[in-house]
Amino acid sequence: PKEFVLYQNYPNPFNPITTIKFSIAKESVVNLSIFNLVGERVKELTNELMKPGYYEIEFDATELTSGIYFYRIKAGEFVESKKMILLK
Repeated sequence: PKEFVLYQNYPNPFNPITTIKFSIAKESVVNLSIFNLVGERVKELTNELMKPGYYEIEFDATELTSGIYFYRIKAGEFVESKKMILLK
């Protein structure tokens, strides 16, 4: 990949499993976390050194309640967030 990209999760809305895809342009420590509406981290999906490439992570929200959540990726200087909806 030529750039860092965080894609919209699919499916969205979801119940209770969704897939989050992203691309990494250069080797970086990647942190992908889920936050609730008040900004509390409810789940850390990954926090590790990753090589350039395309990735997807399955997120199981069985233990969470219905509502709006945000997922954020940090990879080096790149930071991006997106919204997702959990409907049970």
